[in-house]
Amino acid sequence: MKPVQVMIHPDLLADLDATEEVRREGRSAVLRRAVTEYLERRRRDGIRERYLRAYGGGDVLGKEFEGWEKQGSWPEE
Repeated sequence: MKPVQVMIHPDLLADLDATEEVRREGRSAVLRRAVTEYLERRRRDGIRERYLRAYGGGDVLGKEFEGWEKQGSWPEE
């Protein structure tokens, strides 16, 4: 692993250090997990955004296939 210097407000650092997780696992482990979760959320949000951009977030088929259900012969139930 590579050491990284990060600036954190003293109050935020005190709140972080007061958590049971940090006392049990260490500050670095908790921060690594937080960064991993942040990056995963960004990745999922990016996929969602690209999907909505591609499909418009609404009717995926659009008007092109409107009325198709009337074209076939459907069996009686």
